[in-house]
Amino acid sequence: MIAFLSKRYSKEKKRRANPTVKTDSLFYRIFHNVPGLFFELIGQPSRQGYKFKSIEVKQTAFRIDGVFLPPEDAPDSTVFFVEVQFQEDELIYHRLFAELFVFLQQNPQYTHWQAVVIFPSKSLEPEDVGLYSLLLESSQVQRFYLNELEQMQPFSVAIGLMQLIVASKKRTPARAKQLLEQVEQQSLPFPKAIFLELIETTMVYKFPLLSRQEIAEMLGLAESIKDTRVYQEGLEIGLEQGHDQGREQEGQTLVLKQLSRKVGKLSPKLESQIKALPLEGVEELAEALLDFSTLDDLSAWLHDHNPQQ
Repeated sequence: MIAFLSKRYSKEKKRRANPTVKTDSLFYRIFHNVPGLFFELIGQPSRQGYKFKSIEVKQTAFRIDGVFLPPEDAPDSTVFFVEVQFQEDELIYHRLFAELFVFLQQNPQYTHWQAVVIFPSKSLEPEDVGLYSLLLESSQVQRFYLNELEQMQPFSVAIGLMQLIVASKKRTPARAKQLLEQVEQQSLPFPKAIFLELIETTMVYKFPLLSRQEIAEMLGLAESIKDTRVYQEGLEIGLEQGHDQGREQEGQTLVLKQLSRKVGKLSPKLESQIKALPLEGVEELAEALLDFSTLDDLSAWLHDHNPQQ
């Protein structure tokens, strides 16, 4: 199975101001940690042995960021292409099908394919899709609008987690608690501790300046959070210092760690620019960095927000 998640960064103020804009980074982690959630989302039985990785199609400079590959001896070699699109892009289907067919041309061992496109809402889908109407209307392409999945029955932990990602910050705590209660009543095909970590990770992305302890208290998990990898890898810097200073330091440390994973090692100059940001700037960067692909994206963002630097 192939899943590729788009990485796009724009300087447009409209995108920066949209608090619901979340892109592939969080979805990549979810599908990487629990591949079965993707199959549950698209209504197919979970498949064993699939691996999620990044693949570069070198001849055309395309990059398919997330890739699930089935075992070599798998009887079903279906390839799944997944596009997570959380911002306006009129060329999304041009890119999707270009990458899809180039990959298939270079990998003829795969004889079946399906494509899944995930939007937070239908309003972000391009209006003019006539060029690809036959493909989009075929059984090989599925489109999901997360805000329309609310009433789906029976309960699905995959859909519940997707809805948590697109929920407003005001509704997120209550929705997260509800999701935790539903998970407790379900028999899951994977350890519940893994799903707990994914919920906590989602909360960290949505509330980047809250400490792990504050997130735990928000979810009513003050004790269990200490046993999770999110907490153990977490950034407790500043918790014992002054409240504002501690929150700022924790936010800066979290952002620096996320950036190093996202775009690579930062230069001392870039680090100093980030540390010079006010608390509000750090929070904006925490949301914007999810769309970064390279150090140039980070530099462009910092220039917009600190033109004197």
